[in-house]
Amino acid sequence: MQAQARHEQASLRANLTLDMTDPSSGFVDAELLAEPRLVVEPGVAARVSAIAGPVLQQLGYRLVRIKISGEAGCTVQIMAERPDGSMQIEDCEAISRALSPVLDIADPIERAYRLEVSSPGIDRPLVRRSDFERYAGHLVKVEMAVAHQGRKRFRGLLDGVEGDTVRLRRDDAKAGEEADVLLTMEDIAEARLVLTDELIAESMRRGKAAERELKRSLGLEPPPAPHAKEQAAKGAAAKTKPNKTKPNKSTTPKKPAPENTKKHRLAAERARRGDTDLTEGD
Repeated sequence: MQAQARHEQASLRANLTLDMTDPSSGFVDAELLAEPRLVVEPGVAARVSAIAGPVLQQLGYRLVRIKISGEAGCTVQIMAERPDGSMQIEDCEAISRALSPVLDIADPIERAYRLEVSSPGIDRPLVRRSDFERYAGHLVKVEMAVAHQGRKRFRGLLDGVEGDTVRLRRDDAKAGEEADVLLTMEDIAEARLVLTDELIAESMRRGKAAERELKRSLGLEPPPAPHAKEQAAKGAAAKTKPNKTKPNKSTTPKKPAPENTKKHRLAAERARRGDTDLTEGD
């Protein structure tokens, strides 16, 4: 009876908390939001996941990973994201406010702990099918729960998804070994992106695009100032004007020499008087 009352209290507290917390704004892809994780945690982390997952989904976020460590006594790290892969500081704060009281009542961990909500980061874990599809072409490290061809650790370029398997092109294949391998997703214990320049550049592009979209959806994108509009219009008009270039002197025909100079007038006067210019030849 006490357990049932405790469960009902937890449900009521969760509903109150979720109603008072602003969910993630903007359009939410329901299919991506409900997509199950293929790489999950064992033990105590699994108990925390069973509680946190539905709360995050109701808020419009996806659970990425639960990690419990001995840092600062005990730390429960919850990685989450929006369905499009973005995550802001405000999102972490909203999740923490909603999830803390629910975990306090459910009490999945027997000792005191510190709750930490974060984004997956650039070198993020890959836990869903859409993760492996989204980051195709990037370098990954994979550790298998079930050995594949006698190996448990693989590293290479992610080459897409085929059915229920992930295609990986190994970068450490020796001469005579097959570079391409197919790894069953459900047999993967952990898969993580490797930090590279290409990954950092793509992450920055994604972050800027997500920030612009968030500002537009919240109406926070300010209109340009009137003088900025005028400058932009002038700049556009200047671009449409013909480009006036100076003529090339080597190809321009020479102008005829003037015929009414002082020299010409003196010569004409001498000719009229019949004088001879001794400086001229015969």
